[in-house]
Amino acid sequence: MAAPVTESFAEFLDELVGGGLLVPSGVEGVYGRGEVLERIRVAFEQLIAEEARGYEQLRFPPVLPRRRLEEFGYLESFPHLAAAVHSFEPAGATDLVLCPAACYPVYPAVAARGALARGGVSVDAGGAYVFRHEPSPDPARMQMFHQRELVRIGEPAVVLAWRDEWSERGLELIRSLGLDAQLEIASDPFFGHGGRLLAASQREQQLKLEIVVPIADATPTAVASFNYHQEHFGAACGIETAEGEVAHTACVGFGEERISLALLRAHGLDPKTWPADVSSRLWPT
Repeated sequence: MAAPVTESFAEFLDELVGGGLLVPSGVEGVYGRGEVLERIRVAFEQLIAEEARGYEQLRFPPVLPRRRLEEFGYLESFPHLAAAVHSFEPAGATDLVLCPAACYPVYPAVAARGALARGGVSVDAGGAYVFRHEPSPDPARMQMFHQRELVRIGEPAVVLAWRDEWSERGLELIRSLGLDAQLEIASDPFFGHGGRLLAASQREQQLKLEIVVPIADATPTAVASFNYHQEHFGAACGIETAEGEVAHTACVGFGEERISLALLRAHGLDPKTWPADVSSRLWPT
């Protein structure tokens, strides 16, 4: 459901556009980025890169084969968020869709290697563009945005411990930037009546955690998520542990634009005036 129009959304968006931080496209939730916003986004991305030093680095384009979303069950659970790539000649849908999560290409890529080594694998999937069809007047709820994604694949206990550790590391990192961040149990926006049952089960099992921060108004917005998928992607892609069991997976995703906007909202539109401890964290000399 689209976020309601509020005075806070409109005022904040006007400030961002007037200051050259966001460039409107004419479509809600799709913006160009000005130099200052991009500088903040890249600086935060580098912070995550330092935290994930030693991880295997994989990078993918922001499109996927349509069959991957079908195999992963995305088109059943989130048809309202998905977007296909169409061509004009020949007219019709191609075999590509826009990638809704930066971790999705990682699982088939790892599966193609065969069974995992003992202990599994940790992947830094970078800050890729992703797309979700959620037009909104809230500038923090973009349809296309950068998602800084880390992925862990391996034995269940190892993967769950990694997810939990990263939820604490992520909270500490975001608070170190002077943001009023909280860690909460969350659920994905599953589609329809059956989706409400899935969301309730997800919350009950604490499979999804989110860090939330006030951005455009006082209602907190999720800026990072920490997801334990159990064997969902391992089974879909045929990923096996060294012992021949179905591998479990988890991912950590940081919304780079949302965190950048949260920083601008908390500390002002000119980074030159930000608190020294925040600036030195993002731009160490």
